[in-house]
Amino acid sequence: MQPSLIERLFDEAPQHYEEEHHRLFRDFKAALNRGEIRAAEPDASAKAGWRVNAWVKKGILLGFRMGAIADMSIDAAKQPFFDKSTYPVRTFTASDEVRIVPGGSSIRDGTYIGRGVICMPPMFVNVGAYVGEGTMIDSHALVGSCAQVGKSCHISAGAQIGGVLEPAGALPVIVEDEVLVGAGPCLAQVRFSIVRFRSTTWSVKRFTRRRTPSRSPFPKKPSLFQVRARCRILWVRNGACRYRLLSS
Repeated sequence: MQPSLIERLFDEAPQHYEEEHHRLFRDFKAALNRGEIRAAEPDASAKAGWRVNAWVKKGILLGFRMGAIADMSIDAAKQPFFDKSTYPVRTFTASDEVRIVPGGSSIRDGTYIGRGVICMPPMFVNVGAYVGEGTMIDSHALVGSCAQVGKSCHISAGAQIGGVLEPAGALPVIVEDEVLVGAGPCLAQVRFSIVRFRSTTWSVKRFTRRRTPSRSPFPKKPSLFQVRARCRILWVRNGACRYRLLSS
Protein backbone atom coordinates (compact mmCIF):
# COMPACT_ATOMS: atom_id res chain seq x y z
CA MET A 1 0.00 0.00 0.00
CA GLN A 2 1.49 3.30 -1.12
CA PRO A 3 0.33 6.29 0.96
CA SER A 4 1.15 8.67 -1.90
CA LEU A 5 -1.52 7.08 -4.12
CA ILE A 6 -4.21 7.53 -1.47
CA GLU A 7 -3.16 11.11 -0.72
CA ARG A 8 -3.05 12.04 -4.40
CA LEU A 9 -6.54 10.64 -4.99
CA PHE A 10 -7.79 12.48 -1.90
CA ASP A 11 -6.18 15.81 -2.76
CA GLU A 12 -6.88 15.68 -6.50
CA ALA A 13 -10.36 14.25 -6.78
CA PRO A 14 -11.22 13.17 -10.35
CA GLN A 15 -14.49 14.00 -12.01
CA HIS A 16 -15.36 10.31 -12.02
CA TYR A 17 -13.89 7.45 -10.00
CA GLU A 18 -12.65 4.69 -12.28
CA GLU A 19 -12.26 0.98 -11.54
CA GLU A 20 -8.59 1.44 -10.69
CA HIS A 21 -9.58 3.94 -7.99
CA HIS A 22 -12.10 1.51 -6.51
CA ARG A 23 -9.52 -1.27 -6.63
CA LEU A 24 -7.06 0.93 -4.75
CA PHE A 25 -9.66 1.66 -2.10
CA ARG A 26 -10.60 -2.01 -1.74
CA ASP A 27 -6.94 -2.88 -1.17
CA PHE A 28 -6.70 -0.04 1.36
CA LYS A 29 -9.76 -1.24 3.27
CA ALA A 30 -8.50 -4.84 3.26
CA ALA A 31 -5.24 -3.63 4.82
CA LEU A 32 -7.27 -1.88 7.55
CA ASN A 33 -9.16 -5.12 8.22
CA ARG A 34 -5.90 -7.03 8.55
CA GLY A 35 -4.39 -4.43 10.87
CA GLU A 36 -1.49 -3.78 8.49
CA ILE A 37 -2.25 -0.05 8.47
CA ARG A 38 -3.73 2.03 11.26
CA ALA A 39 -5.01 5.56 11.80
CA ALA A 40 -2.51 5.83 14.66
CA GLU A 41 0.29 3.59 15.89
CA PRO A 42 2.81 3.47 18.73
CA ASP A 43 5.91 5.59 18.17
CA ALA A 44 8.50 5.85 20.93
CA SER A 45 10.00 8.96 19.34
CA ALA A 46 6.73 10.92 19.54
CA LYS A 47 5.90 13.03 22.59
CA ALA A 48 2.60 11.23 23.08
CA GLY A 49 4.12 7.83 22.37
CA TRP A 50 1.82 7.56 19.37
CA ARG A 51 1.93 8.80 15.78
CA VAL A 52 -1.06 9.80 13.68
CA ASN A 53 -1.13 8.44 10.14
CA ALA A 54 -3.03 11.24 8.44
CA TRP A 55 -2.93 9.50 5.07
CA VAL A 56 -4.94 6.59 6.53
CA LYS A 57 -7.63 8.98 7.72
CA LYS A 58 -7.68 10.55 4.25
CA GLY A 59 -8.19 7.11 2.76
CA ILE A 60 -11.18 6.52 5.05
CA LEU A 61 -12.68 9.87 4.10
CA LEU A 62 -12.05 8.99 0.47
CA GLY A 63 -14.32 5.98 0.86
CA PHE A 64 -17.22 8.22 1.85
CA ARG A 65 -16.62 10.33 -1.26
CA MET A 66 -16.46 7.35 -3.57
CA GLY A 67 -19.44 5.46 -2.20
CA ALA A 68 -23.04 5.83 -3.28
CA ILE A 69 -26.05 5.29 -1.05
CA ALA A 70 -26.99 1.61 -1.23
CA ASP A 71 -29.76 -0.55 0.21
CA MET A 72 -28.17 -2.74 2.90
CA SER A 73 -31.40 -4.13 4.32
CA ILE A 74 -31.65 -7.73 5.42
CA ASP A 75 -35.42 -7.43 5.28
CA ALA A 76 -36.42 -4.11 3.73
CA ALA A 77 -40.08 -4.58 4.58
CA LYS A 78 -39.39 -4.92 8.31
CA GLN A 79 -36.32 -2.73 8.79
CA PRO A 80 -34.64 -0.92 5.89
CA PHE A 81 -30.99 0.11 6.15
CA PHE A 82 -29.13 2.46 3.79
CA ASP A 83 -25.46 3.38 3.86
CA LYS A 84 -22.49 4.12 1.65
CA SER A 85 -21.74 1.22 -0.69
CA THR A 86 -18.06 1.43 0.24
CA TYR A 87 -18.73 0.68 3.92
CA PRO A 88 -20.94 -2.38 4.36
CA VAL A 89 -20.99 -4.43 7.54
CA ARG A 90 -17.74 -6.34 7.89
CA THR A 91 -17.95 -10.08 7.33
CA PHE A 92 -16.37 -12.65 9.66
CA THR A 93 -15.86 -16.40 9.66
CA ALA A 94 -15.34 -18.82 12.54
CA SER A 95 -11.62 -18.93 11.67
CA ASP A 96 -11.33 -15.26 12.71
CA GLU A 97 -11.99 -16.39 16.30
CA VAL A 98 -14.09 -13.32 17.04
CA ARG A 99 -17.26 -13.79 19.08
CA ILE A 100 -20.17 -11.66 17.90
CA VAL A 101 -23.03 -12.62 20.18
CA PRO A 102 -26.45 -12.39 18.44
CA GLY A 103 -28.54 -9.35 19.24
CA GLY A 104 -27.99 -6.30 17.04
CA SER A 105 -24.27 -5.53 17.01
CA SER A 106 -22.64 -3.92 13.99
CA ILE A 107 -19.01 -3.70 12.90
CA ARG A 108 -18.30 -1.57 9.86
CA ASP A 109 -15.93 -2.75 7.15
CA GLY A 110 -12.47 -1.20 7.43
CA THR A 111 -11.81 -2.12 11.06
CA TYR A 112 -9.29 -4.40 12.74
CA ILE A 113 -10.79 -6.84 15.25
CA GLY A 114 -8.18 -9.06 16.88
CA ARG A 115 -8.54 -12.74 17.73
CA GLY A 116 -10.40 -13.50 20.91
CA VAL A 117 -12.40 -10.24 20.87
CA ILE A 118 -15.88 -10.61 22.38
CA CYS A 119 -18.71 -8.38 21.14
CA MET A 120 -21.77 -8.30 23.39
CA PRO A 121 -25.02 -7.02 21.87
CA PRO A 122 -25.77 -4.39 20.96
CA MET A 123 -22.47 -2.67 20.28
CA PHE A 124 -20.96 -0.72 17.37
CA VAL A 125 -17.44 -0.40 15.98
CA ASN A 126 -16.94 2.30 13.36
CA VAL A 127 -14.60 2.41 10.39
CA GLY A 128 -10.90 2.86 11.06
CA ALA A 129 -11.10 1.53 14.60
CA TYR A 130 -8.51 -0.94 15.92
CA VAL A 131 -9.42 -3.42 18.66
CA GLY A 132 -6.62 -5.61 20.02
CA GLU A 133 -6.68 -9.31 20.82
CA GLY A 134 -8.69 -10.57 23.77
CA THR A 135 -10.65 -7.36 24.35
CA MET A 136 -14.32 -7.38 25.34
CA ILE A 137 -16.73 -4.75 24.01
CA ASP A 138 -19.79 -4.88 26.22
CA SER A 139 -23.43 -4.08 25.51
CA HIS A 140 -24.34 -0.59 24.25
CA ALA A 141 -20.66 0.33 23.91
CA LEU A 142 -19.27 2.40 21.03
CA VAL A 143 -15.80 2.30 19.55
CA GLY A 144 -15.69 5.37 17.30
CA SER A 145 -14.04 5.88 13.94
CA CYS A 146 -10.23 5.59 14.17
CA ALA A 147 -10.29 4.90 17.94
CA GLN A 148 -7.46 2.60 19.02
CA VAL A 149 -8.13 -0.01 21.71
CA GLY A 150 -5.35 -2.28 22.95
CA LYS A 151 -5.13 -5.93 23.94
CA SER A 152 -7.00 -7.52 26.85
CA CYS A 153 -9.14 -4.46 27.53
CA HIS A 154 -12.71 -4.39 28.81
CA ILE A 155 -14.95 -1.68 27.38
CA SER A 156 -17.87 -1.91 29.77
CA ALA A 157 -21.57 -1.48 29.06
CA GLY A 158 -22.55 1.94 27.75
CA ALA A 159 -18.98 3.21 27.40
CA GLN A 160 -18.22 5.46 24.45
CA ILE A 161 -14.71 5.62 23.02
CA GLY A 162 -14.89 8.70 20.85
CA GLY A 163 -13.82 8.64 17.24
CA VAL A 164 -11.71 11.34 15.61
CA LEU A 165 -11.77 11.08 11.84
CA GLU A 166 -11.41 14.79 11.15
CA PRO A 167 -9.18 16.71 11.09
CA ALA A 168 -6.92 14.12 9.54
CA GLY A 169 -3.92 15.13 11.65
CA ALA A 170 -5.68 14.92 15.02
CA LEU A 171 -4.78 12.17 17.47
CA PRO A 172 -7.72 9.80 17.98
CA VAL A 173 -8.78 8.53 21.39
CA ILE A 174 -6.45 5.69 22.40
CA VAL A 175 -7.04 3.08 25.10
CA GLU A 176 -3.84 1.12 25.64
CA ASP A 177 -3.40 -2.52 26.71
CA GLU A 178 -5.12 -4.02 29.78
CA VAL A 179 -7.37 -1.06 30.50
CA LEU A 180 -10.81 -1.63 31.98
CA VAL A 181 -13.16 1.24 31.16
CA GLY A 182 -16.08 1.24 33.60
CA ALA A 183 -19.72 1.44 32.62
CA GLY A 184 -21.08 4.60 31.08
CA PRO A 185 -18.20 7.07 30.52
CA CYS A 186 -17.64 9.07 27.35
CA LEU A 187 -13.96 9.32 26.46
CA ALA A 188 -14.03 12.08 23.87
CA GLN A 189 -11.08 13.72 22.13
CA VAL A 190 -12.10 17.11 23.54
CA ARG A 191 -10.81 15.95 26.93
CA PHE A 192 -8.96 12.69 26.45
CA SER A 193 -6.11 11.57 24.24
CA ILE A 194 -4.55 8.48 25.76
CA VAL A 195 -5.66 6.20 28.59
CA ARG A 196 -3.01 3.78 29.78
CA PHE A 197 -2.49 1.40 32.70
CA ARG A 198 0.90 1.06 34.40
CA SER A 199 1.19 -1.63 37.07
CA THR A 200 -0.53 0.07 40.05
CA THR A 201 -1.39 3.50 38.68
CA TRP A 202 -3.37 5.04 35.90
CA SER A 203 -2.10 7.86 33.79
CA VAL A 204 -4.10 9.87 31.30
CA LYS A 205 -2.37 12.35 29.04
CA ARG A 206 -3.84 15.26 27.22
CA PHE A 207 -1.76 16.80 24.46
CA THR A 208 -4.14 19.44 23.13
CA ARG A 209 -5.84 22.38 24.77
CA ARG A 210 -9.36 23.08 23.71
CA ARG A 211 -12.04 25.27 25.12
CA THR A 212 -14.84 23.20 26.61
CA PRO A 213 -18.20 23.94 24.92
CA SER A 214 -20.82 25.64 27.08
CA ARG A 215 -22.93 22.49 26.95
CA SER A 216 -20.06 20.14 27.62
CA PRO A 217 -20.95 16.71 29.07
CA PHE A 218 -18.17 17.32 31.60
CA PRO A 219 -19.56 19.40 34.52
CA LYS A 220 -17.43 21.64 36.70
CA LYS A 221 -18.09 19.51 39.77
CA PRO A 222 -16.49 16.06 40.00
CA SER A 223 -18.35 13.93 37.50
CA LEU A 224 -19.62 10.38 37.86
CA PHE A 225 -17.63 9.21 34.87
CA GLN A 226 -15.34 6.47 36.10
CA VAL A 227 -12.58 4.27 34.79
CA ARG A 228 -12.07 1.10 36.79
CA ALA A 229 -9.15 -1.31 37.00
CA ARG A 230 -8.53 -4.24 39.29
CA CYS A 231 -10.87 -3.08 42.05
CA ARG A 232 -9.47 0.44 42.00
CA ILE A 233 -11.39 3.47 40.80
CA LEU A 234 -10.03 6.45 38.95
CA TRP A 235 -12.35 9.44 39.24
CA VAL A 236 -12.47 12.03 36.51
CA ARG A 237 -12.55 15.44 38.18
CA ASN A 238 -13.18 18.93 36.89
CA GLY A 239 -13.66 17.66 33.36
CA ALA A 240 -9.93 17.64 32.70
CA CYS A 241 -6.86 15.50 33.24
CA ARG A 242 -6.77 15.63 37.01
CA TYR A 243 -7.14 12.26 38.65
CA ARG A 244 -6.83 10.59 42.02
CA LEU A 245 -6.42 6.86 42.49
CA LEU A 246 -8.70 5.58 45.24
CA SER A 247 -8.24 2.28 47.06
CA SER A 248 -10.97 -0.30 46.69
